Amino acid sequence: MRWEDARRSDNIEDRRGEDYADAGGGGGPMMGGAGHLGLGTMVILGVIAYALGIDPRILIGGAEMLNNVRGGGQTTEQQAPREQTTRQTGAPSDQIGQFVAAIVGMNEDVWSDVLPKQKNIKFTPASLVMFNGATRSACGSAESAMGPFYCPLDKKIYLDTSFFQDMQRRFGGGGDFAYAYVISHEMGHHIENLLGILPKVQRAQQQADSRAEANGLSVRVELMADCLAGVWAANANAKWRNIDPEDIQKAVTTAQAIGDDRLQKASQGRVVPDSFTHGSSAQRVQWLQRGMQSGQVDACNTFSQQR
Repeated sequence: MRWEDARRSDNIEDRRGEDYADAGGGGGPMMGGAGHLGLGTMVILGVIAYALGIDPRILIGGAEMLNNVRGGGQTTEQQAPREQTTRQTGAPSDQIGQFVAAIVGMNEDVWSDVLPKQKNIKFTPASLVMFNGATRSACGSAESAMGPFYCPLDKKIYLDTSFFQDMQRRFGGGGDFAYAYVISHEMGHHIENLLGILPKVQRAQQQADSRAEANGLSVRVELMADCLAGVWAANANAKWRNIDPEDIQKAVTTAQAIGDDRLQKASQGRVVPDSFTHGSSAQRVQWLQRGMQSGQVDACNTFSQQR
């Protein structure tokens, strides 16, 4: 993927090297937040990831985001206001910072054009927070173990910058477009939020009669974000001709590896579809490719079609 000539977004907040207390996270850990994963969930996801040689952050991040949507991201312990440190905004000067700012910039340029034309909705950008270790979001604490996630309450994407190194080393994924797919998937959740889908899903999950029904809604949210990442890629490639077939294959390989069926089979030897929260490998690839082939937001309506 060729990104070096892309415009760099200014909607980058660089918290790397910042102490967690400076980020408003001091005074003890987050307590009982609806958007915070329990230790048991994190351990289970970690075991699943270990079985596949995948960094657990890839899996935990999605679960964390969906918990935030489902529970509204509220916390039961209020922190005292803290004096904020001066943070760098705009594109960082290092290579990973430049890459992230370029991918966010390309997302902004595409969605600023596509969303008004296709859905008659103005695109308002999301910020991306780069951090190391831990920081704070409006949905609760953001930690490395959660992986990249989108917080609908502050409309920010949170990314620990060590994620890409671990993804390449342990996941065997790697490649600039695979990394761009991860960021664009999270941007897809922002598009869902702008379309009013995330609040509707939250209400529907609260009214669901069973865990399986609530999980099914989570799957539709995640598959739609995969598809929207594909819509971005299709329109970006039409605009800049910067994505090669080899790039697409790496993204497809990434989507296949994190399907719920493959993860469950590896961790417990059997597949339980009612417990899926992200979709099967085939579904994730199908919806990513659907977005890339169509370039149309309406093609991503997972709520009106069988998954």
